[in-house]
Amino acid sequence: MTLASIASGQRADRDERPWRQPARQSVLRYFARYQGRCKSSGRNDRIARSMGSSGYTAISLYCGAGGLDLGFKRAKVDIRWAIDADRDAVASYNANIGDHAVCGDVLENDPPDGLRPDLVIGGPPCQGFSVIGRMNPDDPRSRHVQHFLDIVEDLEPRAFVMENVKALATSPRWRGTLDALLMRSRELGYTAEPFVLNAADYGVPQTRERVFLIGLIDGVPSRPKTTTEGNPPTVREALSRLPRAGDPGNDGTCSARVVPARKPVMRPTAHKGSLLFNGSGRPLDLDGQAKTIPASMGGNATPIIDQEELDDNKLPWVVEYHARLLSGKPPLKRAPRRMRRITTQEAAALQTFPPEFVFHGAQVSRYRQIGNAVPPNLAQAVAESVVASLRAAEASAGPRTPALF
Repeated sequence: MTLASIASGQRADRDERPWRQPARQSVLRYFARYQGRCKSSGRNDRIARSMGSSGYTAISLYCGAGGLDLGFKRAKVDIRWAIDADRDAVASYNANIGDHAVCGDVLENDPPDGLRPDLVIGGPPCQGFSVIGRMNPDDPRSRHVQHFLDIVEDLEPRAFVMENVKALATSPRWRGTLDALLMRSRELGYTAEPFVLNAADYGVPQTRERVFLIGLIDGVPSRPKTTTEGNPPTVREALSRLPRAGDPGNDGTCSARVVPARKPVMRPTAHKGSLLFNGSGRPLDLDGQAKTIPASMGGNATPIIDQEELDDNKLPWVVEYHARLLSGKPPLKRAPRRMRRITTQEAAALQTFPPEFVFHGAQVSRYRQIGNAVPPNLAQAVAESVVASLRAAEASAGPRTPALF
């Protein structure tokens, strides 16, 4: 199915969708096959217990470890089914949120027959759109946004929420793709709006910007209300709730060393733009907000923290080092031991996952799951906005028909 066909409102038959070929397994058989490998460990009770229900149901596509879903559960949305291709992420999801997530390729597995949720939510792979990536229009991962609307068309939910990188809404290269998605949404009967949101405005200690394409059958989507605009939480506040690095509860340490760059790139300040160490991981400004926590953490892309600054509120060593370099002195060959990479638990805290959320898999997988996730605090604000819109539409239209599954 081409972007031109999307823009014209045409819909390919299932057999004409090349990414569904050559064979599609029944998702119910797939669930039975993997249920034993991905089932809940019981920890999800602490996170999901007492969240109640808004009366609205959802399915989640490309669910990952469940950051988006956790936000929707906090908004009392009952998520009935979820799917992701990353087995470790599905194991994390089922251990913390519920045992309804399955491992599989979203392009090859449909939701269970008879499921008619009120919402379809998810974050299709974004590497094709990402500024960090190559922004390649031919990247096969970019076709997932088209498939997301295929599922919306099949299930006819009252609303949908598609999360993706900011570039999908702001880059001229992707203007045609966004216009095609909006046009197809209209053809399906939805009023859809893209909202670029900064996580720092929603209780997250990161200047992480993402686009949320929100579509409603009834009404007009509203921009989610900010909760911390002008007064975002700091890195220090988030990390101060954890045990000291290396202690139980904060022991997912990164072995990548912090090494001064032989040819540092200098900018006016130590924390903004300067490249003073090996790799792309930057020192964190404890009294500010982190940049976007990347999925590539686990090595030299892992952000850096000053342990003595965190423990004793000492002057950041990186500020002193930056001043040294500005004075014309040569780069050092070693950084002090106080400079280290953040742990997996610290990365999760910067994403606003609760401390009891347990990630499964090898360490690099845990970092990847965390970096790929939607911050739960941001997701909750989006979910509450959508639920409010659904309730307003329901109040205007009268009682609604409950979900069938």
